Amino acid sequence: MVEEDGLADFLTWVVMPDHLHCLVQLRDKTLAELMCRIKSRSSLAVNQALGRRGRLWQKGYHDRAVRREEDVKGLARSVVANPIRAGLVTRVHDYPLWDACWL
Repeated sequence: MVEEDGLADFLTWVVMPDHLHCLVQLRDKTLAELMCRIKSRSSLAVNQALGRRGRLWQKGYHDRAVRREEDVKGLARSVVANPIRAGLVTRVHDYPLWDACWL
């Protein structure tokens, strides 16, 4: 979706029941533009699939800049472990809504 548009490279992502975690490397757009695109396209798709209207996501987002490259793999592992910490599964591979380019 946004990778094809050239906005960012997704290194890791996981969709939780009420929010999304992702680790991205921005290309030529801002994080605000990326989040706007993700939220608008996913809202449209989910609302169409469920036959509903209205807001899907809360306003805004929380971000954290990664300063050192050696932190990236640890952060990626932390992102995909969210379903385990939330008690949704006992193994990452049992959760269907995630991907990571190196894990």
